[in-house]
Amino acid sequence: MAATPEKKVKKVCTDLLTKHGAYYFYPVTGGYGRSGVPDIVVCHRGRFLAVECKAGNNKPTALQEAEMAKIRAAGGDALVVWEDNSHQLRDWLERI
Repeated sequence: MAATPEKKVKKVCTDLLTKHGAYYFYPVTGGYGRSGVPDIVVCHRGRFLAVECKAGNNKPTALQEAEMAKIRAAGGDALVVWEDNSHQLRDWLERI
């Protein structure tokens, strides 16, 4: 079965995270999880980052935007990564 476009974006992200030695995981959103939480939770050199992966013209939902705003308000960082802007994740990893 072919990978979905969003799955390809997630693969690019996890490859970058692995290359830079970052800790990351995919949070579970059902049951005791929380809806709207970004796709990938990252800790790198003591900094917190949440990554929402999107493909094509998809945009984060209002709930996803609200969760990322809460993360930023708490002092963390949050990025939305599409096929054409994975350099922002790489830049964040190298800047930290």
